Amino acid sequence: MESRRATIKDVAEAAGVGVATVSRVLSGGSASPETRERVLAVAAHLDYRPSALGRNLRQRRTGGMGLFVPDLTDTFYGQLAEGVLACARSAGEPVVLGSTGDDLEQEAELVGMLLEQGVDRVIAVPSGGAETWAPAIKAGMTVVFADRLPSDAPFDVPSDRDSVSRGVSDLMLLDGLPPASRTRPLDVPAVLADDRAGIRTAVRYLRGLGHRRIAFLGGPGHGRRVAAFREAVGAPVDEDLVVFATGSRDSAYAAASGLFQSRPDLTAVVTGGNVLGEAAVLAARELDLRVPRDVSLVMYDDVPWAELCSPPLTVIAQPGRDIGYRAAELVLRAGSRRPRSVLLPTELIVRGSCGPRH
Repeated sequence: MESRRATIKDVAEAAGVGVATVSRVLSGGSASPETRERVLAVAAHLDYRPSALGRNLRQRRTGGMGLFVPDLTDTFYGQLAEGVLACARSAGEPVVLGSTGDDLEQEAELVGMLLEQGVDRVIAVPSGGAETWAPAIKAGMTVVFADRLPSDAPFDVPSDRDSVSRGVSDLMLLDGLPPASRTRPLDVPAVLADDRAGIRTAVRYLRGLGHRRIAFLGGPGHGRRVAAFREAVGAPVDEDLVVFATGSRDSAYAAASGLFQSRPDLTAVVTGGNVLGEAAVLAARELDLRVPRDVSLVMYDDVPWAELCSPPLTVIAQPGRDIGYRAAELVLRAGSRRPRSVLLPTELIVRGSCGPRH
């Protein structure tokens, strides 16, 4: 019986490091001498073949593309996936779907799995930073980011080009925000919604209704939305009104409930996504806060249940299906010419969850 071939996860477990570290070491990225020696020794002992990281990847690709999202139960990511699948279906390409849970190690493991299987194209709602994605890109994988950009992290992959990578920095400038990190960005196109315009419009609308103590409830991947919110409310920003949750629904509810109880003087809340919007609605109901008389709510994402709330929620609508479709078009079209990043418009849809501040 033929023994099972060692995987990148086997090497990581045996060496006592993360999958991302193994990927970085075997692709020539940064690591301490001790870590590098240990990983290489384990890889040799397990007879792990570095070629699985993508050497000559394009010559042995299996076809298809990968799609990574943080949460398959999130309605917005379902819409994004529908767009990717529709475009891939029209091109006759299969899609490998993975859920990262907004966990960096899980994301790195999925990247390694695709590389080992010879899948060299992926659309990702990234959870990790440049360190997670640089080895895959160096190995020849075509990557397109959707909905968000990688979190800030050092980018230590050498380049034989003198020009600075433009993918992420171009998009940040296009979105009207300066790049959040001084580290060299990945040369990767992305398809995003215009968060800045959406958040700015929502804050201006609430200000027009007389609201001055406006809170923001954010989560993983909402860095651009938080920056846009701070810009929209202007200095000085009351940092107690900017609250973060992790990706889980329990954390979102705890953050919303804690915000309402710690700051009873707030009059309006903008949530960074539909899971946080759901949490804000539930927390307000539990605390007997009347919407919009006691607190006005604006939710980023327009999902079907938003219209079913009582009152229906005012939302910043982003084109989830279009984001997925355009991202799939970019990854399928990628070749010798790097695709340009895409910024899609948002729309403020006014319903009944916002009212004047008396």
